[in-house]
Amino acid sequence: MSIRSDRSVRSACPALDDRIARLRQLAHADDRLEGVLLYGSWTLGEADTHSDIEAYLYVRDDLLADFDGPAFLERLAPLKLAYTNMYGILAVVFDDLMRGEFHLTAAGPGIEEVPSWQGMVHLPRPERAVLLDRTGRLTRAARQLAEFRPPEPAGTAQQLTDELANWTLMLAHVLARGEVARSHALLHTVVAPQQLQLCRLLRGSTAHWLTPSRALEQDLPAADRDRYAATTAAARAQDVRTAARSSWRWSRDLAAEAAARWPLRLPHGLHEEISGLLDDGR
Repeated sequence: MSIRSDRSVRSACPALDDRIARLRQLAHADDRLEGVLLYGSWTLGEADTHSDIEAYLYVRDDLLADFDGPAFLERLAPLKLAYTNMYGILAVVFDDLMRGEFHLTAAGPGIEEVPSWQGMVHLPRPERAVLLDRTGRLTRAARQLAEFRPPEPAGTAQQLTDELANWTLMLAHVLARGEVARSHALLHTVVAPQQLQLCRLLRGSTAHWLTPSRALEQDLPAADRDRYAATTAAARAQDVRTAARSSWRWSRDLAAEAAARWPLRLPHGLHEEISGLLDDGR
């Protein structure tokens, strides 16, 4: 789920537009559904020919156990794949290779939790996101997500600088142990997203906060893109060590920039020790 500042909702993907129109039609015709709520790129005006369709299907509480999600979606378009993924979401691949993720949720508790998504989900035009609402509850809940609330700067910066120190220390220990593949995974899947969030916070570019690598090429200055590129590496020992040192230098530079702007507590002694551990592996 992405956070984005308000803009007009538009789509550059007629196929996705048609599929959403068909989903709206099927949902209205199926009395088992109380509501359908879209999220993701289409609701944010960012959909293109590579976008997927993401939605919550709110099923009447007493019918959820017997609701056959794949059978319902097969009426939307033929399916090449349908399974429950690691997050408990029904993931599908349609015959035209469009992906879909559908949360099959009991309407009662499911709709009640929508307002709690504030800060995690942005629906600039709730009336476009709500495809079906038989009671009005879903529309009222979705309207609470219309206002964009960027992260609180100082507290978020403190959290991210602490996270970067902690996880880079773990990275240094794992590298010293000789676990190159694990170090590579830590660098790219744990450390890098937090660096990009801190960078976005400093640049005032929090539109893609929860997926900070998204649209990086358009959102961040060339200098930041170059620093990010220097943190990437092939899964070879020396390449990962070089990237890890570049990553930590960027983390420290970002932390120093943040501390100059907000009242942060930086453990400078620890930072030096982490640098020493990474340099020992030259």
